[in-house]
Amino acid sequence: MKKYIIPALAATLLTFSGCKDFEEINTDPLSANIDQVQPEYFLNSSILGAQQDPNIAERLFVLYWKTAARQHLTTGIAGGTDNDEWTVEYWKYISQWLNSANATIQIANEKKAKGQGLPHYENLIQVARIWRAYLMSEFSDNFGPQPIQAFQAVNPNFNSEKEVYYFILDELKDATVKMDVNQPVPADNISKYDMAYKLKWSQWIKYANSLRMRIAMRISEVDPAKAKTEFESAVASNNFISVSTDNFSIAEKPGWDALTGVMSREWNSQLLSTTLNNLYVGLGGINSTDQLSQDKHSAIKDEDYIGVKYDEQFTKLTNDPSAGYWLDGIPNKIDPRAYKTFYIPGDFTNPIYSLYPTYTNDAKTNYGELQFSNNTTVTINAVNTWNAFAIGNWAEKGQRNGLRGLVGRAPALGKQYRESSNSRIFFASWESYFLIAEAALKGWATPMNDEAAYNKGIQDSFMYNGVSQFYGQYIASTDYNRDGTSVAYGHITEPGSNHTMKYKDPSNNNLVSVSINYPINTIYKNGAFKNDKLTKIITQKYLANMPWLPLESWNDHRRLGLPFFENPAIETPLINLPAITTGNYMTNSIKNFPQRLRYPSSFRNSDPNGYLKAVQLLGAEDAVLTPLWWAKH
Repeated sequence: MKKYIIPALAATLLTFSGCKDFEEINTDPLSANIDQVQPEYFLNSSILGAQQDPNIAERLFVLYWKTAARQHLTTGIAGGTDNDEWTVEYWKYISQWLNSANATIQIANEKKAKGQGLPHYENLIQVARIWRAYLMSEFSDNFGPQPIQAFQAVNPNFNSEKEVYYFILDELKDATVKMDVNQPVPADNISKYDMAYKLKWSQWIKYANSLRMRIAMRISEVDPAKAKTEFESAVASNNFISVSTDNFSIAEKPGWDALTGVMSREWNSQLLSTTLNNLYVGLGGINSTDQLSQDKHSAIKDEDYIGVKYDEQFTKLTNDPSAGYWLDGIPNKIDPRAYKTFYIPGDFTNPIYSLYPTYTNDAKTNYGELQFSNNTTVTINAVNTWNAFAIGNWAEKGQRNGLRGLVGRAPALGKQYRESSNSRIFFASWESYFLIAEAALKGWATPMNDEAAYNKGIQDSFMYNGVSQFYGQYIASTDYNRDGTSVAYGHITEPGSNHTMKYKDPSNNNLVSVSINYPINTIYKNGAFKNDKLTKIITQKYLANMPWLPLESWNDHRRLGLPFFENPAIETPLINLPAITTGNYMTNSIKNFPQRLRYPSSFRNSDPNGYLKAVQLLGAEDAVLTPLWWAKH
């Protein structure tokens, strides 16, 4: 594997990161000669590593986070199934990243104590504290309890999630107070060790405040008083990430190292999920004729047409409102970001069309066969069609379906996200605005009202996706998507229980009217709302964060039950989601969705006492379905 070259002590630090007795987060970074290293090296090592090389990115970012967040068609962790080998790897990696962040702080302080400190060291310490706060939040968002005081060459004591998030909030607040924005950066190109902001102190303060807003909102359902205090303090100065130039993002590059794109593995198909599709279709009222070239207009279907009904090849045992139908064309109306994020099958002239995997012709194979119980088959042309499929177990229907899960037969993620030529976003301005919108909706003190913040978040997302020309029409739209949600913030009229559409009977090509139910999201306010203001905010936040921030999308769903996630199909029982049955698959439950990663076997085996303490603090068994402290909505 290609390695990024780092200075000797950092390499030594990473070498020391074994598994025994939780060594990954216990290694003493000062074991080498303090005169040999500079703290910037460790900051660089930590930020670089967290970009995730292909080994860990595929496992964590794609197969854990994107899958749990329903950003693509994969069951995996979304079906309650984790993989201990992947988790062992992530534990090792994030321990190294945390170790290096902590080493930045320790070495800078040690050099200052020895009279070797440089004027910028104090600010560098604050930068490392802010970055360490992010890494700690990532750790606890995945696992739960963790040790706050680690990296001291002794086994640390584990802390509860509440203690961890309180510590993170305190660190972010204190670091911004101690940052001197007027402190010059040395002129010897030392800023290259900060791949995010090039040691621009003011931008790190903005990131810290936005991150503090994020963490405050994370705990808002279980600790509203603390969340309100912290959020209002962080947002009060208006010194947060408010424009795209302040986004925390790091440029990718081709190859096989930590800067290689997190979604670059060609064999990960990353097909459009039915969760996304139900959010996209109809949302915003923008006609496909206004978005697509003339040659595709003949494929655009009527607004009340849902597709061809294939009973033998498409499951109905899910509360996916689109289940059971194949759309033999293109939706009449759709969120304009959809066509900018996913390509239409067979649209080879589209600049985002990806030919991954390049070692097969799958992306160019735009047809598939449907098999019937009478031993006949039908070949289906997927060119200029737009379909998504529910995750879960399709059993025999899946075996008869030559379209589901196959590249070239369904929309897939555009190549701009696949070819390591983009910039990975850790925090964007749109998230700040959606956080402000939610806070204002709660009645917290904010610099703008909820509607203004909501619209600004959409506007920034539209700018990023290059669809700003549709913004005005979009935010005024009262059209419902498949989930029964509209865009216009003041339009809170509920859509009713169902709507009438037409499907095609393949036996005679006749159109038949059918009542399509809007899904009832029973884990959000007992299913009473589909179009209230909070649903709108989180729907737009979810779409804006696609595809760079799947962990945040998973966090929001665990915290609120929003946006609507369909239950996995259950043609046969799902072993790791035993609560879903053929008798209750229309009802959502938090038992139907993954809540966390289990602690890895490397930790359980090497530090059994630490493991027992961590599980004790978790308050329930170490299981994928055990909710985290802040997620018990």
